[in-house]
Amino acid sequence: MAAAGARLVVADFDDPATLPPAFDGVAAVFAMPPSAYGPKGVDSDREAARGRALIDAAASAGVDQVVFSTVASMSTRSQSAAGKALIEQYLHEHIAHPTVLRPVRFMTNYLGVGSIGLDGIVDGVHRHMFPPHEPMQVIALEDIADLAALAFADPARFAGRTVELAGDQPSPVEAAAAISEATGIPVRYEQLTHAEAAAMSPLLAETMQTWAAGERWHADIEALRVIHPGLRTLTDWLDESGAAMIRAHLGT
Repeated sequence: MAAAGARLVVADFDDPATLPPAFDGVAAVFAMPPSAYGPKGVDSDREAARGRALIDAAASAGVDQVVFSTVASMSTRSQSAAGKALIEQYLHEHIAHPTVLRPVRFMTNYLGVGSIGLDGIVDGVHRHMFPPHEPMQVIALEDIADLAALAFADPARFAGRTVELAGDQPSPVEAAAAISEATGIPVRYEQLTHAEAAAMSPLLAETMQTWAAGERWHADIEALRVIHPGLRTLTDWLDESGAAMIRAHLGT
């Protein structure tokens, strides 16, 4: 990062007084509000407080463009993640040129994320909550960066916009087949039962119920390709870097 001209500044979202030095000489900000957890699970109030602290520090420093990456909404334009909804609203109220990016599930999740045993590939099996033969939207991390760069390059075009982000929508079974072909490692998909999801996480079980009720991510991929013609499909990502990362992660 230093070689690219970046300067590391350490600050604490829970101590707003530490944030101003991070904005010295800054003209625009990209931020991704981390989820917060407490004894009872997701702590939306703490997450929102952290996001507001960052926005306040940016505004105090005279920054008028902030691109926030939050999370995809389900079937409507409203943000269903409570903490992120509060941050998005505060952003629009306090920053002159705000842009919200709402990415769906990351393609890198196939490398395994989190601590509840979800995602990743274990013994040739990928397990998740999604119906095996229905479309499942996914996005490459590189495309989130590309869309953020487009927003920074043309603030007027993206000011005030909320953009749902996805680059592809294979079914989980199709995704497993694509990974198998690209990596040479046989991979199959299994859908979790509701009981298994509930044992992993109450939030996962709730999301699975929402999905079963017909709610879906709803990024308009074809419209996004007009904005960003290089938007990656799952196969593109696998060919570019994903297959090699999965093989390395699995030690093959």
